[in-house]
Amino acid sequence: MDNHKQLVIGLFGFGVVGEGIYKVLKDTKSLNASLQKICIKNPEKSRNAPAELFTTDADELLNDPAINVIVELIDDADAAYNIVSKAIRGGKSVVTANKKMLANHLTELIGLRDAHNVSLLYEAAVCGSIPVIRNLEEYYDNDLLSSVSGIVNGSTNYILTKMAAEGQDYQEALKQAQELGFAESDPTLDVEGIDAVNKLTIILKHAYGIDEVPDDIPYCGITQIKPSDIQYAKEKGYHIRLVAQTIQGEDEAVVAFVLPTFVGKESQLYNVNNEFNGVLIGSKLADEQFLYGKGAGRFPTSSAVLSDIAALRYDYRYEYKKSKSSVKLALKNNTFLKVYVSFDSRDAIDQAQFASIDEVYKSNGKNYIVGVIDVSVLFNTEWFYDKQVSVILVEANVAHKVSNLSTKEEVLYI
Repeated sequence: MDNHKQLVIGLFGFGVVGEGIYKVLKDTKSLNASLQKICIKNPEKSRNAPAELFTTDADELLNDPAINVIVELIDDADAAYNIVSKAIRGGKSVVTANKKMLANHLTELIGLRDAHNVSLLYEAAVCGSIPVIRNLEEYYDNDLLSSVSGIVNGSTNYILTKMAAEGQDYQEALKQAQELGFAESDPTLDVEGIDAVNKLTIILKHAYGIDEVPDDIPYCGITQIKPSDIQYAKEKGYHIRLVAQTIQGEDEAVVAFVLPTFVGKESQLYNVNNEFNGVLIGSKLADEQFLYGKGAGRFPTSSAVLSDIAALRYDYRYEYKKSKSSVKLALKNNTFLKVYVSFDSRDAIDQAQFASIDEVYKSNGKNYIVGVIDVSVLFNTEWFYDKQVSVILVEANVAHKVSNLSTKEEVLYI
């Protein structure tokens, strides 16, 4: 496609984002794109577009030779996979925002894309309007990139902000987020950290060329965060945020995980509140770059989708140049994290699993340990997966040798 060629679009989904795309395409002639057909699930629902545009038959779009671009904006990851894979096999380029579908099928879809010589673009799948994918793809070579970390889920960020600012417990904050449309009626994907892991999977591909599936990345959500954890954070001058993180060590292997994290005032992420997202890209030469904006909602997501549609005028494709690198994802021995772990039962945590301990507090009401632990130990303990235990990151990549670590231990028994 050159930039003089008309883009003829078939759209799947007409929710808030789909309707936004329809309006912009209708009003923005410079995009040189027209909307041919819209596939929807419920034909009875009233919609703000001409009735003749709509169909419930996916094949009307997928088999139409006039349509050269499919824009997929539906919630169902399995249905999205069927649509996207069939579209690519039919020689159509695809723009999608479905991070769950991409995270689980990306390697296969890239192979299909290459075989059929089309484009597959998905900037909207990671942090909405923030251009994370394009920046990692185009700007940061493997040799320059040292880390990527960020708040990539607006629902959990809104909940954690309200818990700290207004003293709400988790259930109260979740209810408010649902009422305002920041969290789904079934919030499991967001609050358990699964949505963040899906996005981190996609980030790993563009940051380092690593092919992974979400099941292989350790994660922990926010459902177990207690008011006492929020209070501890306040006393120390922290905010708690759910952070997706990668760290590349001296041996070039990458550790990746999603954890609730204590964020101090020195971090740009400290001021990322409510439904906003923020991503820090660590560079060996340029220190840290910070990308900030709304990660979800009609206008931010529409902005990213439209950016991808516009890029198709120039036949833009992700090159995945880093896929040729030898960088691997690993739970590496001798990579340490400092963590805060709170728990109900005094004997829930084996202190011997820690390389060093800074603080221990035990009482009838609450118990916590602050200490340094090897990542390969942490993510293989039973208590990491216990919903009665809060694990919050204090500091990542603490050291590569236990001998360099502090061994101060302060124990309070109440």
